[in-house]
Amino acid sequence: MKSFILLLLFTNLLFISAAQKNTALLIVDIQNFYFPGGDLPLVEPEKAADNSALLLDYFRKNKMLVVHVKHNYEPGGDINLRVKPIEGEKVITKNYANSFRETDLNNYLEKNKIDTLVICGMQTHMCAEAATRAATDFGYKCIFVADACATRDLTYGDYTVKAKDVHISTLASLKAYAKVVTTNEFLEKRK
Repeated sequence: MKSFILLLLFTNLLFISAAQKNTALLIVDIQNFYFPGGDLPLVEPEKAADNSALLLDYFRKNKMLVVHVKHNYEPGGDINLRVKPIEGEKVITKNYANSFRETDLNNYLEKNKIDTLVICGMQTHMCAEAATRAATDFGYKCIFVADACATRDLTYGDYTVKAKDVHISTLASLKAYAKVVTTNEFLEKRK
């Protein structure tokens, strides 16, 4: 019985290890221009970046693949220090909302045998959402970390939609493309 339990634990560890090797963290556009004082400040970008940093720490500690995406924009185009890339982490520069468009992102993920993406970043309703929808079109399983994303108020004509409502409506539509979780939910399931 003892050897059966050990075998079961070992098999479970192998399964978790294999799942980790096929999962990557995609950090989209957590750049300085989205923070106070930047050209396009969001609502609570610090909270989203701090939660993204928790995810990044988990991926680094478990030696899992991390990909940083940054929009080709200045001034303030540097990736925020909270999630600053380290040597060996892929950084992709893009010119469109979709992180896959005219970049080597898909090739890089395929080369590393990734089938699942954990996605966080800025803005919820733009580049983070576009990356998720495109990833789904390419066949990736997506986990969208809701509180590791931020957005801003949007205006259409005389009507202003508050950032919280923009965020929530985007999450509601993304449920069709991704599993939407909080940072704690994601990390708790991996303990």
